[in-house]
Amino acid sequence: MRRLLDNLYASALWASALCLAAIALLVGAQLAGRLLDGALSLAGLPRTDFVILSLDEICGYLLAGASFLALAGTLKAGAHIRVTMVLAALSETVRRYVEIWAFGFAAATCGYITYQLVYFSWVSLRFHEVSPGVVRVPLVIPQAAMAFGALMLTVALVDELAVVITRGRPTFRGAEDAITLGKEG
Repeated sequence: MRRLLDNLYASALWASALCLAAIALLVGAQLAGRLLDGALSLAGLPRTDFVILSLDEICGYLLAGASFLALAGTLKAGAHIRVTMVLAALSETVRRYVEIWAFGFAAATCGYITYQLVYFSWVSLRFHEVSPGVVRVPLVIPQAAMAFGALMLTVALVDELAVVITRGRPTFRGAEDAITLGKEG
């Protein structure tokens, strides 16, 4: 089960990276087209007027997908911003109970958010909602990516809750300790 979950978190991180790479490629292609047009204008040649239609919308959808898909993997790696100064001042026993409460509350909240995002995606699918731009993107695609990312975060929070209950320390504490001691990498 551990390997399955870790592979799932890693796959979501890779999907997030692919979304970011797609943004870079699309923006790079648009920029190359503008540079080409500028060079052609300087040479007195006709412009290509290369444009990627609805680029801002598509990149926004990709960014939303990348952000949500990266949540679980970054939590497991200890890269989320947390209030560790307060936790470091607590004894290990008290810290364990605070982390159990925090993970439980976060998992419940994220579970509710996941439910709402899945419902939101279902409604978009049911009513065939599309983006208002020139390129009519079915809204269920970015919404489903967000819902899947939220689901992965919910699973990761429940996973961490189980780890803290059974082992006493979240899995990312090692990474946090390395950062605190300056031995990250």
